Amino acid sequence: MTEQDDIKRYRQNLRAEQEAITLYERLAEAEENADLAEIYRKLMETERRHAEFWKERLRETGAAIPAFRPSLRTRIFRWMAGRFGPAFILPTIASIERSAAAGYAGQADAEGVNMPADEQSHARVFGYLTRTSGGLQGSDLARFEGRHRAAGGNALRAAVLGANDGLVSVFCLVMGVAGAGVSSGAILMTGLAGLLAGALSMALGEWLSVQSSRELYTHQLDVEKRELAEIPEEEVEELALIYQAKGIDAATARAMADRLISDPATALDTLAREELGIDPKELGGSAWEAALTSFVLFTAGAVVPVIPYVFLTGTAGIIASAVSSTLGLFAIGAAITLMTGRNPILSGLRQMAFGLATAAVTFAIGHLLGTTVL
Repeated sequence: MTEQDDIKRYRQNLRAEQEAITLYERLAEAEENADLAEIYRKLMETERRHAEFWKERLRETGAAIPAFRPSLRTRIFRWMAGRFGPAFILPTIASIERSAAAGYAGQADAEGVNMPADEQSHARVFGYLTRTSGGLQGSDLARFEGRHRAAGGNALRAAVLGANDGLVSVFCLVMGVAGAGVSSGAILMTGLAGLLAGALSMALGEWLSVQSSRELYTHQLDVEKRELAEIPEEEVEELALIYQAKGIDAATARAMADRLISDPATALDTLAREELGIDPKELGGSAWEAALTSFVLFTAGAVVPVIPYVFLTGTAGIIASAVSSTLGLFAIGAAITLMTGRNPILSGLRQMAFGLATAAVTFAIGHLLGTTVL
């Protein structure tokens, strides 16, 4: 790489840091929460150190330091932060910081002063702020105090939605085939095939999702472990910023972070929970358990429109399948209110109406195709 290549890289890096400084300065000005404003200022100071580093590299080569004017994107972000509040653009900033960390990968001079680690740290802080949108919110307090009816409802939500997917998809499949006028035996085989294919697909998708999450969490924990060994002071600063984002004053947050990081038995566990939002003992749960659960839940819903055809044929089978599916749709709609807190009767009727309308459309399409194709 020639000196001109280095100069070009130095200027690009300097400009990126200056863009960040300009944006963080605006975030601090627009933030009404004093503790969060202080966090933005601390992040801005880190970017200032980075900017000075690149200016010094330019001075060493004798190259001029270019005048800086914020880009259109930064000016738009500054306006949005002032107009709608910093929380409005936090997800985008977190993404920018992750890109900045990746941009420094392979730059030996940047890695020598831990710039990639700094940017990764900033991305995690912004990721945390994105989730909390300005500290501990009322919804978080409600969750901890048990006031929210949806608290702890993730498993219930998965169960209800899994059963709903199975019931609606297979019900529509069965009604579409029935509308085509095929035999009851063919309808039963089609329903069972749809049940098995859907359940296996759901199980595989859930396994891939959970396993990928576990692998990602494992990688993130390895990164945290390495940073904890190599740059513990940076981890203390990052943890202190997160505690400040929760509303703890700077001195207390720093003291808590120092104490937690100094204990090897709790340091990694604390960082995993506070920075990454994961339980290092669970890592998102078992992929096989998730797959099996998804298979069972989908099957539980899908069997409802199929089972009548085991005992009945012809029009009686179609009617029985429609009735059992209608009752199933109503039950699922009512069960959803355990999470939403809405009226179970109204929710059940709404779910029933949507499901029947969808099935009616597939029956009509099946009938049309049956008269023209079969």
